[in-house]
Amino acid sequence: MPRGGGTGAHTIERTTITIPDSQLADLAARLAHARWPEPETVADWSQGIPLDWLRAICDYWADGYDWRAREARLNRFDHYTTPIDDLDVHFIHQRSPVAGARPLLITHGWPGSIVEFHKVIEPLSDPGRFGGDPADAFHVVCPSLPGFGFSGKPVTTGWNVERIARAWAMLMARLGYERYFAQGGDWGSAVTQSLGWQDPAHCAAIHVTLAMGTRPRPGDPPSPAEQRALDGLTYYRRWDAGYSKQQATRPQTIGYALTDSPIGQAAWILEKFWAWTDCDGDPLNVLGRDELLDNVMLYWLTHSAASSARLYWESFGNVEHHPITIPTGVSVYPREIVPPVRGWMEAGDFRNIRYFAEMEKGGHFAAFEQPAAYIDDVRRWARTMGL
Repeated sequence: MPRGGGTGAHTIERTTITIPDSQLADLAARLAHARWPEPETVADWSQGIPLDWLRAICDYWADGYDWRAREARLNRFDHYTTPIDDLDVHFIHQRSPVAGARPLLITHGWPGSIVEFHKVIEPLSDPGRFGGDPADAFHVVCPSLPGFGFSGKPVTTGWNVERIARAWAMLMARLGYERYFAQGGDWGSAVTQSLGWQDPAHCAAIHVTLAMGTRPRPGDPPSPAEQRALDGLTYYRRWDAGYSKQQATRPQTIGYALTDSPIGQAAWILEKFWAWTDCDGDPLNVLGRDELLDNVMLYWLTHSAASSARLYWESFGNVEHHPITIPTGVSVYPREIVPPVRGWMEAGDFRNIRYFAEMEKGGHFAAFEQPAAYIDDVRRWARTMGL
């Protein structure tokens, strides 16, 4: 892959997150004057996010949540922007103080953001400060997907998974990294997989937690791992996939509703943290109110409901398939939407799986839900690659 845009060719600008007071006042007014529907007619989440649960979160959002404190916490990281392919890309670049640290590119998905990684960036980049081995240190690069968070919004079609992967390869070149590791979940897995076949000269190894686009190939009868994945796929198609159909077909339409209503935006996102986390029925069992709202805020404050949804219009069910021959790691979190099956992956695009781990706990948002396990897992994967 051409590595256009070296460190001297384009500007990399340091930035901080600074939201105007007027936006916070607007949010407060909308929360104060929200119109609520009647309660669900069931005693669980089967019709969607329960009214009492969401009202409690939004009451805290209005009266207890402190964006300025949360903004300051996010600004403890080193934020940058740089133009790539006519789009401003926002990213965290947390360089390690350890000589010889390896570059690690980590990519979020939907409905996530860079917030997913707020508990892992520092231990990954400076393990000695957190009781780890400095030999495991990484220079961490954590970009916001195009149309998400503080990255620019595409104004033309074509920003699909493959184009994002090419942009990420350019970003790593611009930062001066000749060789790098890449890790991702959800859409981040798809982008990481694409890097694996598009940039094998520079991407040394990849690690994914979701086998995006892998076709089921069950035995007769299916193995326990295959049955688990088939059950997840069946449930997803029957009960969980409505959002993806909407975003893959009419992202602009849903964008109007979510961009205008903070409780609508919160509900659209937070329901997935019930459905896709290993939370025993309540997202608050594994994630705090503040960090859940931090993630919602990165959609609300940046007006990115429609622009983030367009990635589904571009790529859902439409990713390119090519052999991935570079060293690959896969970790299976038990509450992943469709837990990866090694045999299916190896019969598809993945030709060099060298690391395959079954995790004890966790779901779709691995770094967010289980940061300690995620950190240990990423370190083991990198050691196993022997690179």
